Amino acid sequence: MSQSNFSRPGAIDLSSLRKPAGAPGGASAPGAPAGGGAGGAYVLNVTEANFQTDVIERSIQAPVVVELWSPRAQGASELGAVLTKLSTEYAGKFLLARVDVDASPQVAQAFGVQGVPVVIAILRGQPVPLFQGVLGEPEVRQYLDQLLTVAVANGITGRAEPVGPVAEPAEDEEPAANPRYEKAEDAVGSGDLDGAIAAYEELLKETPNDAEAKSGLARVQLVKRTQDVPADVRTRAADNPTDVEAQMLVADVDLMGGHIDDAFSRLISTIQATAGDERNAVRLHLLELFEVVGADDDRVMKARRRLMAALF
Repeated sequence: MSQSNFSRPGAIDLSSLRKPAGAPGGASAPGAPAGGGAGGAYVLNVTEANFQTDVIERSIQAPVVVELWSPRAQGASELGAVLTKLSTEYAGKFLLARVDVDASPQVAQAFGVQGVPVVIAILRGQPVPLFQGVLGEPEVRQYLDQLLTVAVANGITGRAEPVGPVAEPAEDEEPAANPRYEKAEDAVGSGDLDGAIAAYEELLKETPNDAEAKSGLARVQLVKRTQDVPADVRTRAADNPTDVEAQMLVADVDLMGGHIDDAFSRLISTIQATAGDERNAVRLHLLELFEVVGADDDRVMKARRRLMAALF
């Protein structure tokens, strides 16, 4: 199944999956192999019976990524293996909950799923749709990084506890985390956005072309800008297409909500409607959002072509 965009969070009713009072939890064995993919320290099998305890309640501390899959779905095993690998690499920044929809159709019904695989995140009990279909590791990583940015923006900075044994790296294996970014990542994890910005900026002074530091800085700056959004900003943007501040802030909010094409289109339209310093400010802002999403993302490459046409 091809990838598709979802509507904004809030349209999915998970109340049917809440465990009735006195009902057994039915939790799966920690670290049990999760069906179509290998088991991992941060991977759980989830059913209707343990969805409340293993997904909803755990999402208070850290993001829970719910993978709805079926052994009959083409590519589901490959996607499960990618998500399991990344759950180990991210080391508790999210917990992976795998749901076999053939065995647990009520979960699929609660999410309104028509076809699998589908990947949806849960933040503090609220669903955040991610993607549908089978994606490769680079694309999945981009969605996860965007999810973690949204989590920090909503004050979710904890880490999931391992639910299975943590594998020891081989002696000749490189560590999953790069210590170069540890200071910045620790600051993000503790909610210290100013500290994270300073750490990323210091890294870029040392190595100006560090793509990971550029992306990290752009993500943290996006979170900071969207912490206190004026209630009337969309009205201001709609009433005045050349209100650069309002257009850029609405684009930020759209990007945080996963409406990436909308954010890019808004800024490109603003570039076409402005001139001089204002036009350049919007152009630079758009380039910063490109860093957040990732240079290899198809939506970024498409928007770059539109930007060039708008400028020239």
